[in-house]
Amino acid sequence: MKMVIAGGTGFIGREVCRMLIEEGHSVIILTRHAENYTAAATPQRHFVQWDGVTLGPWAQGCEGADVVINLSGAPIADSRWTDTRKQVLIDSRVQPIQALLLAIPIWKHKPHTFISASGIGFYGARGEEKLNESSIPGQGFLSDLSQIWEKTAMEAEALDLRVIPVRFGMVLGPDGGALSKMTLPFRLFLGGPILPGTQYVSWIHREDLARLILFIITHPALDGTVNGVAPEAVTMQNFCTTLGKTINRPSWFPVPGFALKIALGELATMLTTGQRVHPQKALDSGFSYSFPTLQKALQSILGKSRTQGT
Repeated sequence: MKMVIAGGTGFIGREVCRMLIEEGHSVIILTRHAENYTAAATPQRHFVQWDGVTLGPWAQGCEGADVVINLSGAPIADSRWTDTRKQVLIDSRVQPIQALLLAIPIWKHKPHTFISASGIGFYGARGEEKLNESSIPGQGFLSDLSQIWEKTAMEAEALDLRVIPVRFGMVLGPDGGALSKMTLPFRLFLGGPILPGTQYVSWIHREDLARLILFIITHPALDGTVNGVAPEAVTMQNFCTTLGKTINRPSWFPVPGFALKIALGELATMLTTGQRVHPQKALDSGFSYSFPTLQKALQSILGKSRTQGT
């Protein structure tokens, strides 16, 4: 099949593209910096320039796509959530979807599936409540952001597309994402849980997330929102203990929530609260995880990191 992927050069997008190509699909990667990837282009992998906002020549270059995947979005935790930053986070998610929805109607061959990233922040801070795809949205900026994100994506239903928002948990991989930032203090013997430590972390190995996206593409009966998390949600305390053991470092230096609040402002709530999210739809549909436990996932990822010298 022919895939169009917005955000295909990012931390998650690179793995999705790699896996799709391995499975024999061709991918068109929409990027704002196509000139940087000339050497990486192959007969199965094309890089097309776009601005993520307006129609342009890129739209014709995507003609014939069977599936459209949107992974665009500015990083959530890169800076304080000022009003300006919040608008950047919203626009960087909504505008690429709107641009794609303008392009699809002009294609002679219409795609059958539209997959869009979302986040488990949709559920808000819910303590120990076990959440699945039928759970109601929560409160707070991340919930508002996810709801706007998903509402925009669902507009693709008007184009007779199967629309699947995938709510990502904490995505773990060896060359980016949250884990790279969390591992450094542990290696310096300064690692520990973010207090209170009882907040849940719903995570997924990046390879499993890419496999889940491929599974969604090839299972047309699967419809609606899907939680992109592993079956084993853990507390922050357990997450950090497992991380420390994996790299042979102690987890003894807890980070108080009030200190994060001072340093990060409202952004700190993303770290001091959490969601206990269950991948009900993925499991019910027969998806099998390669890394169902945190211990197995971290051993795989950090083993790769050591091999690569990172």
